[in-house]
Amino acid sequence: MSEPTKASAPPCAEHEEPSDAAPPLATAQHIAYVHSLDDAEHTFEYWVTEHLRVSGVYWGLSAMALLNAFDEMPPEKAISFVLACQHTNGAFGGNKNHDPHLLYTLSAIQVLCMYDALDRIDIDRVVNWVSGLQKEDGSFQGDEWGEVDTRFSYCAVSCLSLLGRLDAIDTAKATEFLVRCRNFDGAFGCVPDAESHAGQTFCCVGALAILNALEHVDAPLLCWWLAERQVKAGGLNGRPEKLPDVCYSWWVLSALRILHRVEWIDKKALSSFILRCQDPDKGGFADRPGDMVDIFHTFFGLAGLRFLGDTSLADVDPAYALPVPTLRRMNIALPWLDEEARLAATST
Repeated sequence: MSEPTKASAPPCAEHEEPSDAAPPLATAQHIAYVHSLDDAEHTFEYWVTEHLRVSGVYWGLSAMALLNAFDEMPPEKAISFVLACQHTNGAFGGNKNHDPHLLYTLSAIQVLCMYDALDRIDIDRVVNWVSGLQKEDGSFQGDEWGEVDTRFSYCAVSCLSLLGRLDAIDTAKATEFLVRCRNFDGAFGCVPDAESHAGQTFCCVGALAILNALEHVDAPLLCWWLAERQVKAGGLNGRPEKLPDVCYSWWVLSALRILHRVEWIDKKALSSFILRCQDPDKGGFADRPGDMVDIFHTFFGLAGLRFLGDTSLADVDPAYALPVPTLRRMNIALPWLDEEARLAATST
């Protein structure tokens, strides 16, 4: 009896080593792409992303900041839109007349921080709403409906830190919950005993960094797991046996940068993968080469290139996901960047 033959699978370039040289960064096209989103109301993509428009504004402004073009974005238009998404309880929805959620509340606060416009909101109302989402075990629910996720822990901690009000929550319990979400491989899941995921790992490492509790991270073990997220094509995936995606250039690299181990991956290969995901004609980045671009992957692709050493782009903080000058203006401590500078100085 002959041995059964294995069914042929379609070629998957995402797992193969790249054959073409990476194109240069299409800076002017990316700036034009972000501007074009203001006129996209006739598109299908505009309406299917209606529910997360506040986050879209944040991604777009952050991309322009990376491209050194933030001043091209009219402040009042963005500020007025964000304020129109705020509810009487202080929280923000993803769009006008959408329910409030912690995800969009953080995006709104980040936008207001970039424009130095926190004086336009009642900070105490926001703080009271966010702190009221903390549960007895230290976790946070995302809204009134009760879903718990380490994404929400990160959003709450980052939001309150930006507002200067971490004292409004039980930071010890918040830290304990995050530590309980750590797995045997050093990475983190969305809740205790959940599968390790690069996105959740960023949330936990970022929150622990802001809470000044990075001693709870097994850096060598975790960074080995993060480095293993790189596939042959050069890109990064979020967990084993998955395809690479440009967004993990943020989720993985941010944690590696906080822990000072970006060198543990093949930077040239990742940079090439990211650049091959851009549209060199119309601008923007997609999740993978040849796919449709969007503003989410555009921001994270640009941030990844900056983390990999492209100094033509402005710097972005790996924990707060905000322009470094914004955080310096706000006098927010960034000990991971200070340590990065110290290590760079001692190595030269």
